[in-house]
Amino acid sequence: MLTVHADSRGRALAVQGAWIADAGSRDRLLAAHPGARVRTWPGILTPGLVNPHGNELLEEAYHPDPREADELGAGPVTGDALAALAMDDARWGASVRRGVQRMLAHGTVRAACEELRNPAVRAALNRSAMAGTGRVGRPGGTPSLDPYACGLPVEFAPPRERHSAARFAVFDVRDEAELAERGAGSCVATVVDGRLVYRRR
Repeated sequence: MLTVHADSRGRALAVQGAWIADAGSRDRLLAAHPGARVRTWPGILTPGLVNPHGNELLEEAYHPDPREADELGAGPVTGDALAALAMDDARWGASVRRGVQRMLAHGTVRAACEELRNPAVRAALNRSAMAGTGRVGRPGGTPSLDPYACGLPVEFAPPRERHSAARFAVFDVRDEAELAERGAGSCVATVVDGRLVYRRR
């Protein structure tokens, strides 16, 4: 079924399977696709964010299970604290799955990575909804699940247009200026390959 995702500015994307079937104003898309299912979101549709710290967040950090929060906290565990943990392939894989979900919750659709050295991390990322994109060298800044908090210029994925992959995010803000002020924690939905992989409750 074709689904039209529309934002509060009247902009919309028509999604068929894993692809963008059409893009334009909400009114035009609803007229062109009268049988479509409609999802109307608060805020703005964007192509989704690129997090520049893929290696640092997925291969050099452990994302605790909520049941470990009393012992390890809720945020990524790094450095000496990570070195003190007994990490095997299963634990790395679970960490990547949680890390990816937390990145999706910040509207991230791509993680920039150098070659991942840990096979368990690489395999878990390949099975996830997160797309990897190449990078050369360390990007600087401070690794963060919120790309707006890392101290580097924020990068978005390429604009969504007809026949492009259905990967995008919605942020509950008035415009891009408010998004920059409030950060990616304002994400309300992330769509990857046409699937709603994150929705704020």
